[in-house]
Amino acid sequence: MILNKNQYTLKLAQTDAEMAAAQRLRYRVFVEEMGARPAYDVDASGHEADAFDPFFEHLILKDNGIADDRENVVGVYRLMQGEAAAAGPGFYSAAEYDLSKIVDDGRRVLELGRSCVDAGHRGGLALHLLWQGVADYVFQNDIGLLFGVASFAGIEADKIADGLSFLHHNHLAPDRLRVTAKAGNSISMALKENEEIDRPAAVRQIPSLIKSYLRLGGFVGQGAFVDRDFNTIDVCVILDRDLIPAKQRQQLQHGVAA
Repeated sequence: MILNKNQYTLKLAQTDAEMAAAQRLRYRVFVEEMGARPAYDVDASGHEADAFDPFFEHLILKDNGIADDRENVVGVYRLMQGEAAAAGPGFYSAAEYDLSKIVDDGRRVLELGRSCVDAGHRGGLALHLLWQGVADYVFQNDIGLLFGVASFAGIEADKIADGLSFLHHNHLAPDRLRVTAKAGNSISMALKENEEIDRPAAVRQIPSLIKSYLRLGGFVGQGAFVDRDFNTIDVCVILDRDLIPAKQRQQLQHGVAA
């Protein structure tokens, strides 16, 4: 999968150098910007990595204008199919959510994670191209369900009460796909009644990545999970390919072919 769009090249990472560049981007975004604690003691090398990395495929977006191949990855998404999870360590999200309803669904599933875009490339083509790459992968591999944890920065739920409550009241997954946050670090997302939500505040609080899932007809699981090591509050987002609105599905397929 290689897609050139003049400024960018989108592809699956194939070399150790590309993987290292993706991990450096993750370090800049998750550790330096968001205050995450790296899974490994890699502060000196500036990589954000974990034990799941070898089992994921890594979709990367390169800036063709950056000659240094250590720094030219400006977008990343990691992808793991159900078969890889079963043969390896399982799904990353299983530490936070009971995924039995997804695992038992019977269709091919894909876990998405560690999505990030360099600060200088946000708000433009970069995230769109990453989504086109995910769509390409989904259609090529006949994926029926996509899911993964998506994060709000920080662990103070009261600061994002409108956003969490809006997701709970308006985008909760149907029962057959409603995964549940595991006890211990889970919190209710229904922090406000639906009529009490400040809708403009909710829109501001919900991260762009989660909004992208919602535009495609995505849902969220029951409850949020407080990840203190990563300094985030996570929600599990689920996307059923069969439920993507026809217009959006056509746009995705046409975008992939462009």
